[in-house]
Formats: sequence, C-alpha cells, structure tokens
Amino acid sequence: MEFTEAYKQTGPCCFSPDARYLAVAVDYRLVVRDVVSLKVVQLFSCVDKISFLDWAPDSEYILCGLYKRPMVQAWSLSQPDWTCKIDEGPAGIAYARWSPDSRHILTTSEFQLRLTVWSLVNTACVHVQWPKHASRGVSFTKDGKFAAICTRRDCKDYVNLLSCHSWEIMSVFAVDTVDLAGVEWSPDDSAIVVWDSLLEYKVLIYSPDGRCLFKYLAYESGLGVKTVAWSPCGQFLAVGSYDQAVRTLNHLTWKTFAEFAHTASIRNPTNAAIFKEVDDPWQLDMSELCLSEGFPRNMQGNGAENGTEGGSRVKYAVMDAPITLPSQKPVTDKPNPKQGIGMLSWSSDSHYFFTRNDNMPTALWIWDICRLDLAAVLVQKDPIRAAAWDPNCTRLVFCTESPHLYMWTPSGACCVNIPLPNFRAVDLKWNSDGTCLLLKDRDSFCCAAIVSPLPEEEEADQSDVTSEDE
Repeated sequence: MEFTEAYKQTGPCCFSPDARYLAVAVDYRLVVRDVVSLKVVQLFSCVDKISFLDWAPDSEYILCGLYKRPMVQAWSLSQPDWTCKIDEGPAGIAYARWSPDSRHILTTSEFQLRLTVWSLVNTACVHVQWPKHASRGVSFTKDGKFAAICTRRDCKDYVNLLSCHSWEIMSVFAVDTVDLAGVEWSPDDSAIVVWDSLLEYKVLIYSPDGRCLFKYLAYESGLGVKTVAWSPCGQFLAVGSYDQAVRTLNHLTWKTFAEFAHTASIRNPTNAAIFKEVDDPWQLDMSELCLSEGFPRNMQGNGAENGTEGGSRVKYAVMDAPITLPSQKPVTDKPNPKQGIGMLSWSSDSHYFFTRNDNMPTALWIWDICRLDLAAVLVQKDPIRAAAWDPNCTRLVFCTESPHLYMWTPSGACCVNIPLPNFRAVDLKWNSDGTCLLLKDRDSFCCAAIVSPLPEEEEADQSDVTSEDE
C-alpha cells in the first residue's frame, strides 16, 4: 500500500460521490482537496465550527452543519461566490441532509417538531410535522423519486411517502410498532422495512401502498433489534440483535433461512479460518556487538530492552479450533449496554457480510451467505473501531486505533503498518470507485491506495496469508 502524508482535520471528512474530491473540516473552514494530488481546490469559511459534512449526490454542492449555532451553510464547488444559509430560528436544527436531486435540503428541528424541505431553486419550503427522529427515520428510493419519512402523533407511528419532485405527501399509513427505531427502502424499491426500538423485537415489511407483507418476531423477552442491513442485491435482509445473533430473511417469502450465532468459543467441526493478531518483534543479532569497558552498565541494559520493544511489529497467526474469544460482561445498570451486533455490513457482491458483537469488541466475524457458514474470524489486540468493504471487490479493511491497518480477502488476511509517526486510525472510508482509502486519526487524516502487484508477484503471494506489509 502507498500512504500520503498526514493533514490536519478537526471534524468530519468525506469523499464526493463522484470520487474526485475530498471535503475536510478544519475548525470553521471547509477545505476541498483533489483526491489524486490532495491539493486544495477550494477553501470556504463558515460562521462557526463545522459539526457535519454532506456532499450533494451530484458532487456540485457541499452542506455544512453548524449545530452549535445552530445553522446550515451550503457551498457550490463550481461557483465559489454562491452560498446558502439556513437558520430555523428558535426551533433550531438537529440534523440536515440532501435530497436525491441535489437541489433540496432537508432539515430536522430540535425536539423533532418538524422536518423542512428547503429548495435551492426557488427558495420554497415544505414542512412535515412531528418527524420521529432527527438523523434516522428518513429513507429515499434508489431511483430518487420517493421518500419515506417516519412521524409520530397521538402515540402512534406513521410512514409518510412523499414525492421528491413536488414534495407532496402521496400516502400515509400507520405501522404496528410501539416505538419505531428506523426505516429503509429495499434496494429494488419494492418494499419498506421498519423495526421497533430495542425494548421489543419486531421487524415489519411493508409494500409502498401500506400493506404489511410480513411481521417477524424472533423472541418476546429481552432486548430486541440493534442493526438492520439490506444486501446490495436486495435478496437478503440481515437483522442483528442484542441476543448476539444475526438472522437473515429472503425477499420472496420474507421468512428466515439462516441464523448466525456469535458464541464466545469456536469449536470443531468448523471451516472458518481463524486469524489472531500477534506481536512480531524485530530479530536483532547482537552477538558480535562489542562495547567498551567504560560504557555505563545501566545504559547497556536499557538499550537492549528498548531495542526489542521499539522495533515491534504485528502479524496474523493462523489458529486452530477450539479457541475462546475475549469477551466483556455488559454493564446491566446503564442504558444501551455494549452487547449484541453493533456493526453489520454486506460486501458489494452480497456474498459476505461482517459483524462485530459489542461484548466481544476485538473479534470481527465474516460470514459466507452462499455456504450459510462462518468464513473467518479475526481476533485483534484492540477493539475494532471501523470497518469498510472495498466497493469494487471482496476486500475488507478495518482499524483498531493502532498504527496498523488490517485487511481480509477470501484468500487470506494481512496487517499493514501505517508509516506515519504517532498516527492511529480511528475511522476509515472508501471513495466510491475504490481507488482511495481515507484514514482518520484524532486530529489528522491521510489517504492510502492499494498498489496492484505484478502478475508473478501476485502468484507468489497467494500462498502467504500472513504477510506483514504490502
């Protein structure tokens, strides 16, 4: 892999949808860089510190959320003198997002009083009263023609279907939830999934006309749904829950066809590859090193000790089953316990999905949906902070707030050293074409690119699944 130097950031960073630009928040300044050269293309100054960034789908406009103010500012990449400022006054702004046409901005007020659609074309606005959530509860169809917005009134949850052309409400239907937690269109726009809060396990599939196609309840007692994710092909719906299991539903009958449990120990028989991160210290031959008699004895001892630790690296060791994974007991007297499936994401080809069980935060599980089996488990030294699939191929990259980057493919796994001093990756993102990877530290960022090996090198490396670096 090739890495750039580190650049300063104080907040959100994100790639443009066309993969050409990178927007970075530096205090109250918005810095737009070219992805290839990382040269500054545009520099905009906001009226306060930037809390949130969002590119318009056409990559022409950038939205900056100044939630401390509270206010939203938007900028044009091609027209630097153009600007837009949205201020809801006493109602405040809790969240803002773009519409699929890139010409409207949706803002949600504090306390979910209303959702407002602001037009950048004619300055008109449309209000939707009582949105259920600030950042959640809104989903657009893949073709960008319709929006599903969750609202709540008279102690009842509703889904409002709006036209993204006229922003008129096309239909409203009530959903059978106690406290709706989220909504998501299917990738083929044929169905809408809604799920209940963590207090009750309930997943509901609705047609766009409001008919309930299926109601799924895995169990009745205990905390319920934590994560929900459609496969990119639209054929599978994965539901992760607080009982440390993922259940997958099919799009034909909406019945569950597989359940993937995350147990603390992995026993035989298993076909899963188990990779464990271990230290790989530098091996220094000091047998022929001679020191003068006048050299201080304490310095000799300290030098040898520091030489071993300072040159330490990491690698993956392939483990055999049975193996017990490190786990934590969740705190029961605090809300939102660290338990259950907190991370879940599908590969671009819908062949695999990865999960992280929050009470086993150092283990990343990779499941094969074709074989309905566990494909691999990667056991890290530190908790997994972020993970992302390559949009072009079956490659998973993740970080653990360490000076290393970790990679998995169906042929193996490897650890890559980040060659920047004191850089510990806490977050990462791919650009849309998979040519560039953004790595974030606490106060800086860098970009990385995977260099394709020569054909003879690629063949030689296929047998080595525990390589240290690329």
